Amino acid sequence: MISSVRYWFLLSLVVLVYVAGMFVTLFENDSAQFAVMAMRMVQENDFFTLIKGTEEYLDKPHMHYWLAALSFKIFGIYDWAYRIPAILVALLGAWSCFGLGKLLYSKDVGKLSALVFMTAQTIVLSNIDVRTDAVLTGFTIFSIWQLASYIEKNKLHNILWGALGAGLAFSTKGQIALVVIGVSILCHLAYTKKWKSLWSWKVFLAVLVFGLTITPMLYAYYLQFDLHPEKIIRGRDNRSGIFFILWEQSFERMSGQGVGKNSSDFFFFFHTFLWVFLPWTVIALLAYWTQVKTFWKTKLAYKPNTEFLTVGAITILFFLISLAQFKLPHYINILIPLYSVLTAAYLIKVYEKSKKKTLKVLLGVQYFILSLVFIFTLLACFYVFDFNGVQYYLMLLILFMVICHFCLKREEYFKRIITLSAYSSILLNVVLNLHFYPSLLEYQAGSTMAEKVMEHNIPTDDIYKISDRHTWALDFYNQNPVNIISVSDLENKPKAWVYATNEELQKLRNAGYHWHDEITVDQFRITRLQLKFLNPLTRRDKLNKMHLVHLD
Repeated sequence: MISSVRYWFLLSLVVLVYVAGMFVTLFENDSAQFAVMAMRMVQENDFFTLIKGTEEYLDKPHMHYWLAALSFKIFGIYDWAYRIPAILVALLGAWSCFGLGKLLYSKDVGKLSALVFMTAQTIVLSNIDVRTDAVLTGFTIFSIWQLASYIEKNKLHNILWGALGAGLAFSTKGQIALVVIGVSILCHLAYTKKWKSLWSWKVFLAVLVFGLTITPMLYAYYLQFDLHPEKIIRGRDNRSGIFFILWEQSFERMSGQGVGKNSSDFFFFFHTFLWVFLPWTVIALLAYWTQVKTFWKTKLAYKPNTEFLTVGAITILFFLISLAQFKLPHYINILIPLYSVLTAAYLIKVYEKSKKKTLKVLLGVQYFILSLVFIFTLLACFYVFDFNGVQYYLMLLILFMVICHFCLKREEYFKRIITLSAYSSILLNVVLNLHFYPSLLEYQAGSTMAEKVMEHNIPTDDIYKISDRHTWALDFYNQNPVNIISVSDLENKPKAWVYATNEELQKLRNAGYHWHDEITVDQFRITRLQLKFLNPLTRRDKLNKMHLVHLD
């Protein structure tokens, strides 16, 4: 294992990367949308009702929004405050990876698991583009760790903490949390044959703790939906919020009913995994394949110092989520802690068995990944979006020099693999958080227009839109959701400012409205990047315009 000084230095750098990402403008759609939903809880002093724009929100439970609202209450309504709970729960997730790796293997595996988890690309991204999965992942792996610890040690506090973690995870995104926790623990029980741990009064107490933990969320659903059968939700009345979260939710996700279908590609998560687990992807694939071969040869016969929890759960859960008709890349985040433990265990095992040829090949792979990061960094900083500021050149130069030092330093392959992999993640995400994202977000019209609104002292209460098109970033940074109004009703709003697309401006002209004051900004869907947009020579062709006009 690398020295403690280097280990903690690398972890500190990763945390600094997370902190730098706290101050990046919120992304549309989900991050800004969820932040607006939490903001409304605070502004309207209603913490039991979830509203998405003008619609009642049934899809996800309340925990993520409650945590964000609590942060807003403490620190104020800022984008960095919205991200604080996600980062804290990510640190809980890293600690849980350490605990689970130590429990199943050794302290060294635990330490490396935490580092792998925190530097995995999708985990870093999830703490910038914060969605419910960021909180879900941390609570889920915490529960798995504690419940596995109960099975191994039979301690009451472990099963109670595990139940609490499961309750918090369930209150964050529903049934998927219990499926992941349940499958993981069942795989562990099936392999170790420690079923007797289930026949205990401690399990009854754990069920009670779980029930108490999810009670606030169930009560909120009851108040918003069960008490109001007259509400029409997704085209249906008599919707029970409690029945939905306890039974219907995951079936709707799997079938695409209610949320729609966006991918029937069974291999969606296979090719998604290739980038979400960078820079550790290749090592993780080798770790998985090696473990599967071992269990195939032994026919799952129990052997000391081996575990089936990670590879068994990954296999079953990966298959299940691949069947879903609605898929997004971040849905795989909940499996990243298990991959982190599996990857760390494989690396430590190869090192302890002195497999120098394997380590040399892995080092070559990590050099290749690092070279790709270098190429991306140069393109991002000097072609896609030019650097502005001497401090960024200096920071980039220092990082390059440090990485080159470890590339050239003659030390064990194992140490270089860990160090250079971590630096690959750090370099990539320093550039993303401090340069690429801020430059990219200049093309997100809602947040850019909010700056114009502040600059021109435009009253946010006087801003309207003439369609139900979502305006999450503008809503959040104005700290006031944009009002929806019909074109005809604008006659009664003599001071109105209208936020509109080119087509909507034409509707206003056709209806006889005039204006002299007009603010125009560029618009691009920044979460759906295209090569023509990234190319400065063709970027203008991919941009749309958003306008804010002051009616005469």
